Amino acid sequence: MTRAYVGLGANLGARESTLRAAVDALGIEDDIEVVAVSALRETEPVGAGEQPRFLNGAVVLDTALSARELLDRLLALEQRFGRVRVPGEHGPRTLDLDLLLYGEEEVDEPGLTVPHPRLHERRFVLEPLAELAPGLVVPGRGDVDSLLRGVH
Repeated sequence: MTRAYVGLGANLGARESTLRAAVDALGIEDDIEVVAVSALRETEPVGAGEQPRFLNGAVVLDTALSARELLDRLLALEQRFGRVRVPGEHGPRTLDLDLLLYGEEEVDEPGLTVPHPRLHERRFVLEPLAELAPGLVVPGRGDVDSLLRGVH
């Protein structure tokens, strides 16, 4: 089993119930065990244009799936919750599930980069990770607590 960390986000619809239902749906997937869920936080949107505030958090998973298989499950779950992904667009969304970390692995393949390429720049990702796993090390970047101190 590999320990993975997944970012949770939503800024459309019933955000909290959507995020909680998504975590429940992850928990009933074969080869995925939900270990812990962070508190959810109101955050300002990052990216393009005016849009509603986000509710963000993170979930710790133990999984027998490969990083690619896990990502495929996350993307399928987003679709089930009404998410339509448009490449290069960062607009409002019903559900956003980002594979942040997959064990200590570094993966750079088409459509899959782990650790998540902007994880170290985003307070709304680092805070839940620090809550869930103080001292967690992001491969190639350092520990979450230090990264969090460096974000403005």
